[in-house]
Amino acid sequence: MDNKTHDIWNDDDGAEERPRKKRHRLRRFLLFFLALVVVLAVVLLAAWRDGTGFDALQRYFSYGSADQETSYTYDAASSNRFAVLGDRLVVLSDTALRLLAPGGEEIWSVQVKMNAPFLSTGGGRAVAYDVGGTELYVLDENGLVKEFTADADHAFLAATLNAEGWLAVTAEKRGDKGAVTVYNDQLSDPVFQFNSSDRFVTDGYVTDDCKRLAAVTLGQENGVFVSNIVLYDLNAEDPVGDYDVSDGLVLAIGQQDDLLVTVTDTCLALTDRDGEDQVRYDYGGAYLREYALEGDGFTALLLNRYKSGSVGTLVTVDEEGQEIASLEVREEVLGLSAAGRYLGVLYLDRLVIYNQDLQEYAVLNGISYAKTVLMRQDGTALLVGSQKAELFLP
Repeated sequence: MDNKTHDIWNDDDGAEERPRKKRHRLRRFLLFFLALVVVLAVVLLAAWRDGTGFDALQRYFSYGSADQETSYTYDAASSNRFAVLGDRLVVLSDTALRLLAPGGEEIWSVQVKMNAPFLSTGGGRAVAYDVGGTELYVLDENGLVKEFTADADHAFLAATLNAEGWLAVTAEKRGDKGAVTVYNDQLSDPVFQFNSSDRFVTDGYVTDDCKRLAAVTLGQENGVFVSNIVLYDLNAEDPVGDYDVSDGLVLAIGQQDDLLVTVTDTCLALTDRDGEDQVRYDYGGAYLREYALEGDGFTALLLNRYKSGSVGTLVTVDEEGQEIASLEVREEVLGLSAAGRYLGVLYLDRLVIYNQDLQEYAVLNGISYAKTVLMRQDGTALLVGSQKAELFLP
């Protein structure tokens, strides 16, 4: 008969416990790893479908998982105009031009005297000017890049920046009906100038490849105003093409990929950089209330059924001039802004961020202080009020 004894000091009873604990830890690690893989797969699937998953990851790493208050404060003024440069806010009024950092810190400012202040952005810069005046400033995220002044005979009418930061300035000119001067991204000496003697010049835009100028002119044919786009090679004197946008007054000109986009009061016109193969999206008798050109691959239009009131349709239009989606609107819209894949629409009581298919991406309720909205490429939105602007993180 075996003699079985137990030594309480030297007994190895825990030898079976330790491997079991190791197996439990390994199982928990595997479960955590599996859950992480599933979450990443879901995010990557969303990113593969519409790209918003990558933007969500970018926002997470930029701002953290918890909401972080980002706000800007400024003086209230009915003339205030706003633009976004990265995480900086440009505020232009009839008396001051300011560049603000998150938290309201003033990066740069200057006192101005403008009757009709206007802001435009492009290529990581903003251009601020007085329509019909003699002051013009170009800013980047660090402050002033270049200041231009003109005499009364060469007052500024319009200014645009392309995706590379090239500047086109439209101005009056004695003896002509207008002129467009082009500056490269160094903003030193002009690289091209177009003078018009037979038609009024209202705007200009340098194509994003920095090779051509599209100058917007206005004339009459058979008693009807006709907008004409004249195309110039920046290395030649004579025009290389032109096209009419009949029955429409051009309000803005920009670019979607390789196409020039002109917004008029009656239609949206898209054409290649040679002025050929034009396609149009007609409003069908509706009245253009708002528009946004800055979306990737789409233009947003708010079309009202009547001249006044809030009954209308929000539409997105692709680069073929085809309607992507439409949404009936029966309430007041305070602001419309597009950037990247996103379209922000500010209603009286809420902000709705849509994708180009006008499907809701995010909603923020209870924002009665906001007067307009500024979308950013990563899907965040600045809600701009009379004296402050706050960042919304979807």
